[in-house]
Amino acid sequence: MSENAQSKFRSGKGLIHYANGPSLEEINGTVKVPKGKGFFKTLFAYSGPGALVAVGYMDPGNWATSITGGQNFQYLLMTTILISSLIAMLLQYMAAKLGIVSQMDLAQAIRARTSRTLGIILWIMTELAIMATDIAEVIGAAIALYLLFHIPLVIAVFITVFDVLLLLLLTKIGFRKIEAIVVALILVILFVFVYQVALSNPNWGGVLIGLLPSPAAVATSPHVAGMTPLTGSLGIIGATVMPHNLYLHSAISQTREIDHDDEESVAQTVRFSAWDSNIQLTAAFFVNALLLIMGVAVFKSGAVKDPSFFGLFHALSDTSTLSNGILISVARTGILSTLFAVALLASGQNSTITGTLTGQVIMEGFIHMQMPLWLRRLVTRLISVIPVLICVSMTSNQSAIQQHEALNDLMTNSQVFLAFALPFSMLPLLMFTDSKAEMTNRFKNSLWIKILGWISVIGLTYLNLLGMPDNIAAFWGSNASASQINLAHTIAYIIIALIVILMIWVCYDIYRGDKRLAAKQLEEAK
Repeated sequence: MSENAQSKFRSGKGLIHYANGPSLEEINGTVKVPKGKGFFKTLFAYSGPGALVAVGYMDPGNWATSITGGQNFQYLLMTTILISSLIAMLLQYMAAKLGIVSQMDLAQAIRARTSRTLGIILWIMTELAIMATDIAEVIGAAIALYLLFHIPLVIAVFITVFDVLLLLLLTKIGFRKIEAIVVALILVILFVFVYQVALSNPNWGGVLIGLLPSPAAVATSPHVAGMTPLTGSLGIIGATVMPHNLYLHSAISQTREIDHDDEESVAQTVRFSAWDSNIQLTAAFFVNALLLIMGVAVFKSGAVKDPSFFGLFHALSDTSTLSNGILISVARTGILSTLFAVALLASGQNSTITGTLTGQVIMEGFIHMQMPLWLRRLVTRLISVIPVLICVSMTSNQSAIQQHEALNDLMTNSQVFLAFALPFSMLPLLMFTDSKAEMTNRFKNSLWIKILGWISVIGLTYLNLLGMPDNIAAFWGSNASASQINLAHTIAYIIIALIVILMIWVCYDIYRGDKRLAAKQLEEAK
C-alpha cells in the first residue's frame, strides 16, 4: 500500500478506512436507559440485544436438524435442545458481560491480548464461520422465495444479494427500531410453529420425558435414515451454539448508555442484559423444541423422505404424510405450507441483519478495518452465493429430489467451519471473563459460573471434534467409498491436531496478555 493510500486509510477517507474506536461506534452508547424506575420499565429499555442474538439460535441451519431429529428419534433429542440452550445462555451472559465491563467486544479483546499473527489467523477463521452461516441464510431465503412466489432458484439466489437494500434502510431508522423489527419477525416464526404444533396435538408427556437427560441421546445406535442419536445431537449442537453470536453480543451489549465511573450503573446493565438475553434465548429454545415436535407430531413417522426445506414444504400440503384429521383438513387449504415458507423467509431476513453487524464487529476488532455496512454485506453475500450457484448449476440436470438433497448437504457441510471456529471464541471468552485484571474482582466469573463455563467449553469442543470425521466424510455424499471415508478421517484427524495446537497457542497468548495487563495495573496503582 502506497504512503498516500495508507494516509487515506488511517484518516478515514475513502470507502474502506482505519477503525480503532469503540465497538460499533455509530451505535455505541446511543440507547438511553431510565434511572430509578421499576423493574419492568427498566427491563424494557434494556430489551433488544438479546433478540438479535437469539436469531442465531433459530436460523435456517437449525430447522432441518431439529425436524429430522424428531422424525427419526421421536422426543429423545429434546434433552439436547434443552442442554444446548442452557449452555447458550451461559456463554451469551459472559459475552454481554465482557462487552459491558471491559468496553471491548470479543474481537477487540482477543486482538489486544494476542499477537498480530494469531489475531489475523483467528480473524480469517471467524470470517469463514460467518460465510458458512451466510450459506444457510442464502439457501433458506432463496428456497422461501421459490416456494412462495415460484421464482427460479438461480434468480432467487441473486435476489438474496439485494437484501443489502433492506439493511441500508434499517441503518437509517435507528438501532432501537432494528431491535423491534427483529422481535416482530421472531414472533412471526414463533406463531407459525405454535399454530402448527397446536393443531397436531402432540404427546406432551413424551415431550416432558424427552427433556430429561439420557445417555440414549448420544448413543451410536440405532441407525435411522443414516442418522444415529449421536449424529443427531451433534447436528443440533452445531446448529445451535455459533461463534459469531458471542462476538455480536459482546458488541451490541454496549449500545446502552452506561456511566462506567459508576460501578452500580455497570452492575445494573450486566444484570438487565442477562435478563434480556435469557428471556430471548428461552423463546429460541421454544422455537427449536417446536421444530422437533413438528417432526414427531405433525408428520407420520418416516413419512417425509425428503428432509430438505422443499420436502418439508410439500409434506405440509400432502395429506398422506400428516398425522391427524385436523391437520389434514387445514393442509388442504395450503395454509400450513405457506406459513412454513413465510417463517423461513423471516428467519433468513433476521439472520441477514445480525450477520452483517457481526461481520463489522470482527473486521474492526481483529484488523482495525471499517467499511460501510452495505459494502460489507455485498462482499460476504456475493462470496456466499458462489457455492450455492455452483450447487444449483451442477444438479440442474438431475431429479428434483437430488437437487434438494444437494442443497441440503451443502447447508449441512457448511457447518464444518462453525465446529472448527467455535472453540476459538468460547475459550478466549471464558479466559477473559475469569480474569480479575480484565473484569475487576466484582465482575469476574463466580466459582460456579467458572466451573459450568469450563465444563461447557470442554464438552462442546469435544463433541465438535468428535463429529469432525463424519462431517468431513459427508463431503463425499452418502455413497462414499471406503477409501474416501479413510481419506476423510485422515483429513479430520489432521484438522483436529491443528485445532488443538492452535488452542494451546491461544491459551498461552491470552495468559501472557493477562499477566501483562495485571502488571500494568499494579504499576499504575503504586
